[in-house]
Amino acid sequence: MTSFDYDLFVIGAGSGGVRAARIASNHGARVAVAEEYRVGGTCVIRGCVPKKLLAYASRFHGEFEDATGFGWTVGTPTFDWPMLIANKDREIDRLEAAYRANLQRSKVEVIAGRAVLADRHTVHLADGRTASAKTILIATGGAPNVDAKLQGRELAITSNEAFHLKTLPKRILIAGGGYIAVEFACIFAGLGVETTLIYRGAKILRGFDEDVRDDLTAAMGKRGVRIVTDRTITALAKSGDGVRATLSDGTTHDLDQVMFAIGRSPNTAALGLEAAGVKTTANGAIVVDANGRTNVDNIYAAGDVTDRVNLTPVAIREGHAIADTLFGGKPWAVNHDLIPTAVFSEPEIGTVGMTEAGARAKHGAIDIYKARFRPMKYTLSGRDERMLMKLVVDTASQRILGCHVLGPDAAEIVQMAAIAMRMGATKADFDATMALHPSAAEELVTMRDKWVASA
Repeated sequence: MTSFDYDLFVIGAGSGGVRAARIASNHGARVAVAEEYRVGGTCVIRGCVPKKLLAYASRFHGEFEDATGFGWTVGTPTFDWPMLIANKDREIDRLEAAYRANLQRSKVEVIAGRAVLADRHTVHLADGRTASAKTILIATGGAPNVDAKLQGRELAITSNEAFHLKTLPKRILIAGGGYIAVEFACIFAGLGVETTLIYRGAKILRGFDEDVRDDLTAAMGKRGVRIVTDRTITALAKSGDGVRATLSDGTTHDLDQVMFAIGRSPNTAALGLEAAGVKTTANGAIVVDANGRTNVDNIYAAGDVTDRVNLTPVAIREGHAIADTLFGGKPWAVNHDLIPTAVFSEPEIGTVGMTEAGARAKHGAIDIYKARFRPMKYTLSGRDERMLMKLVVDTASQRILGCHVLGPDAAEIVQMAAIAMRMGATKADFDATMALHPSAAEELVTMRDKWVASA
């Protein structure tokens, strides 16, 4: 009988890897997890958690302005970027310590350093040791992309560096049109930075509902973000203490920082996948089945490294499912349908289910209900901004196919809608639910008139 050092060896101590390690160990498995950077992964260390902390900071500027309409006299506010970053770093340190404590409590061995596959059961560790495992889980996440062919690419930053800037730039150009680009554009603009967002496509947030995309673009413009579409950055050069960016239309722009947020790639380079015989896609993503198993039957992968649904809660559930299935005698697989998601832009987006275009393509006949209104808070503050709520409904079954919200606390609202939709709620179920008044969320259960009905 073959003896292994571990029942499960996890490469990568991000959200998915940590969850899998803890659950497997709690089921009685001998588990180790190797991490070359910091425990917690992208989300905790330099992703969604610190990003939302910065988003909170960026919103106070608007709050100070709004306060006047409610009778408050607010003096001239000042902002201290180094203080924000220092406070953010303390919170990240606290969270990392909590992650480490949870692993220790679960009796998971944490190995500091890179681990590389030697074969299907063996890993080489950075300190020169080797370790064997019956099962290996790869949960190394992703890394930000920068155009490899761009002249002067070394002058640009990514989201990784944005969290550690020594000073707040006065002028920034952000390349990209997805979650990260949009969120950082709103963060920097809210902190008083002259912000331009450049995107190669015609409209930001590809894949989101068209009404949400259009309304957010307009709202960001009112908040001072300049959005430039159908253009790219073709070259970067040093310019004094800053950067000069040349765009595809031939124009040049002098800036303090240029940031790339043009997507992320699976973090699989030099991981030894070839030595173990693990198949990957053209962009390096690890190919897995519905249970997270690769083509090598004892090697699994979870989270962004598989490039399926690249969201932290998805990685956590995938890691949990793998651990339960292999070591807990409770086999289950993650359902990747109806995953709620948020963009912590300003205003905020919360969405779950199908877009109008997607539903029309799949179901044909759909009913659309939507409302645009000024949130109550803005009636006294005088802010010129409207909220959007939209329901996409299957005409035949009246089941809610999509729920899209743009406005304050959109993410909090959509989380509850996602529960109802997961249970198969229909428009009649929403209509039969008593409204909570006065609230913005009550619009979801009071919309009665179809905005569009199409076969």
